[in-house]
Order: sequence, then C-alpha cells, then structure tokens
Amino acid sequence: MVEAVLIDLFSLPANLQNNLQDLLCNMLGNTEECSSTTAPLVYVMCSQTEPGERNDEQELLSALTDFQALKKSLEVVRAFTTAAALYTIKQRLDEKDLSTIKIILPAFRRDLMKVYIAQLFTAVYQFEFEDLQMISDCNNLPIAEPQPERQGLSTRDVELITNEIQMYLQSLPSLKGEFTILRSFLIPDAIFLHGFTTRTGGISYIPTLSSCNLFSSSKRRDPQAVVKENLRRLANTAGFNLKTFHRVKTDHGNAVCIMGKTEPDSYDGIVTNQKGVTIAAPGADCIPVLFADPVRKVCGAAHSGWKGTLLGVSMATVNAMVSEYGCNVKDILVVLGPSVGPCCYKLPQESAKEFHRIDPKCVRLFDSESPYIDLRRATRILLETGGILPENIQDDSVTDQNQNVTFCTACNPDKFYSHFRDGPNFGTQIGFISIKG
Repeated sequence: MVEAVLIDLFSLPANLQNNLQDLLCNMLGNTEECSSTTAPLVYVMCSQTEPGERNDEQELLSALTDFQALKKSLEVVRAFTTAAALYTIKQRLDEKDLSTIKIILPAFRRDLMKVYIAQLFTAVYQFEFEDLQMISDCNNLPIAEPQPERQGLSTRDVELITNEIQMYLQSLPSLKGEFTILRSFLIPDAIFLHGFTTRTGGISYIPTLSSCNLFSSSKRRDPQAVVKENLRRLANTAGFNLKTFHRVKTDHGNAVCIMGKTEPDSYDGIVTNQKGVTIAAPGADCIPVLFADPVRKVCGAAHSGWKGTLLGVSMATVNAMVSEYGCNVKDILVVLGPSVGPCCYKLPQESAKEFHRIDPKCVRLFDSESPYIDLRRATRILLETGGILPENIQDDSVTDQNQNVTFCTACNPDKFYSHFRDGPNFGTQIGFISIKG
C-alpha cells in the first residue's frame, strides 16, 4: 500500500510554473481518480529560482477548495536543487516512519530521479513511478508538449547529480555538537594516528542514527551519501586521508585482510605497514579493537562481536601482524574500544556456555535463560593466552575507573550507538588507526 505520493514539478516548463495553483488542483484530482491507491500524504516538489522567494504553500493550500481531505496531508517543498527538495521530503517520510512512496513525474525525469533515490535512500524504501503525462490524460490537463524520455543517463549526468548531492550535504550543519574523538594513552601519538568516534558531529538526523553514523546498510534508513559525508567530516577533523581509508567488511568471523594482498570478500580484521593508510573497524556494541606495534611500525584493526570473539578474531589479527611483518607479540599494543559491557549484554544460555569455557568469570547468572556476557574479559584472556602482555592491553573497564576509551555503549546513549539498546535501525561508530608518515 502506498503511504505517500511525491509529485515532482521541479522541471516544469516556465509557462506552467506561472499557473502552478491550477496545475496542482487538476493533478491532485487526477491522482485520486487515476491512482489505484489514494495516499494519505502528498508532497509536491517545486523549484525555487530566486533567492529569498516567498514560500507559497499557504496560498497553494487555500486554492485547493475542492480537496478538503488533502489539506492536512499536503506539503509543498521548494528548494534550489532536486537534492535539497528530495532530502527534505525524506526527512518528512522518516519522521512518520513511511517507506512506500509513489512518485508522479515527467517521463524525462524518471532516470534522473532514480539516481537521486539510489544515493539518498536505501532498500528500506520502496518506490513506484507514474508518468505525469499519463495522469494528465485522465482530465486532459493542459501540459506542454512532453519532452522525449531519456535513453539512459551518461556518466557525466550521474557525476553532476552526485556532485549536487555532495555539495548539498556538505552545506548542512552538524548535529548534536562537534566531533569528539577518543584516544588511547597506550598508543604513541608520535608514530600512530588513531581514535574511536562517538555519535556527535555528523549530519544523520534519524534519532537512533543521529548524528555521526558511519555505516550504511540496506536495512537502515541512513543512505551511503550521508555516511560518506559524515566520514569526510571525520577525516578532516582527525587528519587522515579519505582516499586511503579502508574499513573491514564484517562477517562476524575471524578472517584478516593484509593490505596490499588480495582482499577477501569479507573479513573482520585488517593489518598494514603502509604509512598514511587508515584502517578501521566498526562497533555498535561489538568491540572495535586497535593494534599497534611501535617497534616494527605496524598497525591493525578488528571488529569483535560475540561470534568473532569466540572465533578468535583478535588473535588472528595479532598472528597476521607477526607472520606478515615480523612483529614480536610482546611489542604489540591492543586497545579495546567502546562496546557493550557485562552490565548490559546478554546471550542465550547455549552461546553463554562457550564464554563460560573460556573463563567462568566471563558469564554472570550462568544458570539463567539469558546470562550476562563479558566480551572484553574473554577478548583479554584470549589475547593474553596468545602472548600479548597484560600491561599492553587497554580495557578501561578494568584498568581505569575514569574510562577514557572503553565505555559501555548501551549505558551511554548521549555518546554512543548501541544495537542492543536502539534496535535494528541503529548507528555505528568506528575505531581507526594509521601509521604517520
């Protein structure tokens, strides 16, 4: 069922822009008569051509005397660019948790609109298209001669749309304050650039994703273009080169990517000895783990959820540093980033047994249906068993009561995202590290 209708009047000929009120009246009537579904909400997208132009929404609404039922559910959105108008409408849809949209537009705009949608929306949303000319035929709406439908878009067209979107997103103000980057006291600043992000400083506006979400998923509402803009702002603030940024392709396993070698299809660990290359691991309850060898000048990052922890992804990352770059395990420093703590995290009894085998102290209320699990303790034990010195592991929940890195994500909603706390439409922070040139 269509939940909203978007009428794209952005590129109407000038002679019809002058008669926009009459055009809207006719079109809304035709929408009711011709559409298989009457949508509860209607958004009309128009171009704003002059700086400071008055918003005519109230005049347009007052002209719709024959459509009393639509008055409360119609909004006219004027903007200087399609990207700005469409992104504004996306915010309205997200506020109401709507995801099924019909777009009524001129045929020549269809391919263009699909490019905008691909970059500003995710697979959460479902779109269907209806040609404006077909709708107008219902009541003989006097639309100018239709322009021929494009036969696909050129690479240049796509680049222009992409640039328009990027410029618009770059113009948006940061939400929830400025960037805050947490840094470890263990990793030497003279050799490594590193940090763990928090949720402030970006442009993501959906409450559970606001504001510096750094991961786009087909199951969430934050599109790749917004995540890229958040990442661009992070790179500028932190001082790393976005062109040489690499993030793990998580699979909740223990595969490790060696920078410079063939990249696996998925991996939860990554290591490098290349200067200026920034590597990163995500976390939104799972542990973003950073590794640094100041002697050999090698670094690594790993994403360690409960499955990856049991599979030993942290030691797999250490072993890759040793085997590929000749690191001594006793020189490697390991920092556990913001992650869900044993105060909040539960797993089913069957999974809890695996952590109990590592150390009974990794599980609290073991006999309950869903015991509390200490992912960090399990990670520390596995690292120490593999040869990492205890003093070379930073886990603030154990070593520092003031906690400057290893916060519980679930307990700190103002600072961090949490899948456990926020549900399926959650945001993601990262841990990143690079070797300074």
